Amino acid sequence: MAKFFKGLAMSGAWACFDEFNRIDVEVLSVVAQQISSVWNAIRAHKQTFVFESTEISLNPTTSVFITMNPGYAGRSELPDNLVALFRPVAMMVPDYSLIAEILLYSYGFNSAQLLSKKMVATFRLCSEQLSTQDHYDYGMRAVKSVIVQAGTLKKRYPDMDEELILLRALCDANVPKFLKQDLQLFNGIISDLFPGKTQNATDYGILMSTLLQTIKNHKLQAKDDFVTKVMQLYDVLGVRHGVMLVGPTGGGKTSNLHVLKDTLCKLDGVASFSKVDLYTLNPKAISMGELYGEFDPITQFQFFFFFV
Repeated sequence: MAKFFKGLAMSGAWACFDEFNRIDVEVLSVVAQQISSVWNAIRAHKQTFVFESTEISLNPTTSVFITMNPGYAGRSELPDNLVALFRPVAMMVPDYSLIAEILLYSYGFNSAQLLSKKMVATFRLCSEQLSTQDHYDYGMRAVKSVIVQAGTLKKRYPDMDEELILLRALCDANVPKFLKQDLQLFNGIISDLFPGKTQNATDYGILMSTLLQTIKNHKLQAKDDFVTKVMQLYDVLGVRHGVMLVGPTGGGKTSNLHVLKDTLCKLDGVASFSKVDLYTLNPKAISMGELYGEFDPITQFQFFFFFV
């Protein structure tokens, strides 16, 4: 962090540190001292000042902003000496319905206003009626993933009923993560908000036939639940960058992943399918620096597994 503040103080640039309270409390205390030294130098109208035992020039136009989500899991409360250095600005909860409406219009939906209200109502009812689970998310990320999925379906099926498109997008983005008992409640919410609308079975074409053959080659049984979970993983990967497979030991998580990977490899070059490279890492076998990268005092930067 000291390098950040040195550069900011010398260049006069502005910086915004997002999710600032995710930093450990011990580090936040040191950061407070660093920021305080910069602010004191600006108040004293100094041309140069000593920062972390190094004399550097000072451009008084520099400024630092932070954002934080208090009360979230994995977040720390900011120390009082750090809070005193910043002026708080409270932010309102955004109007999800209006945001969704504008995004849906941008994807070419004609009835975006009605659809946005139904989508927001679905997430609100889910948050009120479904059980509380760590992996359930009804915030803006969930809304955005549904809209992206709906936009993809709209491009693929331009003449399809728009309510059915949204219904399918809601199911594709949410059904895979719901527990069995919550799935029944979710289906009830969907049937109330989309009366008379039934989701047709998705035609996966050659993907499904190849999947069934791959399951047979793995000497597994093509049970409906297993096939459904494989296809759900395929759908979720289309709208999410990071996916977690969660379940008990022996639940079929590894088989699910490897069967889908082998299926897509067999279809390499066919239509829009492409080969998948799978790398298995044990995150506990290496340090955080080796996994995500870190700054080294000598080389300044050290490569990491995800970069390579």
